[in-house]
Amino acid sequence: MAGIKDVARQAGVSVGTVSNVINRPEAVLPETRARVLAAIEELGYVRSESARQLRAGRSRIMALLVLDMGNPFFVDVARGAERAARQAGLGVMVCNSGQSPAEEAEYLGLFAEQRVCGVLITPADATGRNLESFARHGIPHVLVDRVASGTGSCAVSVDDVRGGALAAGHLISAGHRSVAYVSGPGDLHQIRDRRVGALSALADAGLPSEALVEIPSDRLDVAAGRDAGARLLGLVPRPTAVFCANDLLALGVLQALYAAGVRVPQDIAIVGYDDIEFAAAAAVPLTSVRQPAVVMGRMAAELLLEEADEAGTHEHRSVVLQPELVVRASSSTPR
Repeated sequence: MAGIKDVARQAGVSVGTVSNVINRPEAVLPETRARVLAAIEELGYVRSESARQLRAGRSRIMALLVLDMGNPFFVDVARGAERAARQAGLGVMVCNSGQSPAEEAEYLGLFAEQRVCGVLITPADATGRNLESFARHGIPHVLVDRVASGTGSCAVSVDDVRGGALAAGHLISAGHRSVAYVSGPGDLHQIRDRRVGALSALADAGLPSEALVEIPSDRLDVAAGRDAGARLLGLVPRPTAVFCANDLLALGVLQALYAAGVRVPQDIAIVGYDDIEFAAAAAVPLTSVRQPAVVMGRMAAELLLEEADEAGTHEHRSVVLQPELVVRASSSTPR
């Protein structure tokens, strides 16, 4: 690849003049500028961003590390973050931890090496050790879809306790007295909070906690939902409704019930969580608890930009957004 010295030699100018043409073109005479630009075009010169980063101390890239980019919820979070980043003249590098603390640690190490301007992260490591280690590099980070446990970082999340209560309360109001909860990995705060909310709705209705029948899952995808649906069908007595920790699980449960000839919602009602685009397009449109994912991503990126610009004076904030129940055909028939 052609370097800046090659351009200077081709144009018959100094390296400093080439740098000025690239960074401060108004400081160079028009005829000299034209000669340098012609040399850049002829040689195919591309400025070394890595060298510029070393001089500036940080890059123009914001990193986003999420649990699963296969989940459309996180695609929407990334869309919101990208909008805010682009307005600030930055790009976004999106990475996927796969819910693995080890992969999360590797990515955080890569971000430090690349001197990213900041990191948006949905943590996979429940202990917090990965972020504690990363914080030593002095690179700002913001938690996404997670409540900050201390004062060491900003965070943007959704009130998942409220969301779980909305889902279970809706099913209870439709007459259901036994509700299955298809959960995900138990070390995720979101999963635990949604369960807490569902239990609070049962208590408010005077129902025992045993009325919530938990069907655990170690993943949050459609295949795990199908497995959970098969286990749901084998329960005796069988719950008349199911609340799933996310929409991908709910869509998998719906597939399993449909394959077994079980009618939704007449035999079993279903409520999901996230309100991804596919929820409304399912064979039986899915009732879901909507999270403002795009807003969450945008606000998290804005907090990160604030922290990067206010080094030394920035005060961390925790923003909690409110969920919304969207009722569709999968739960609309009262019992």
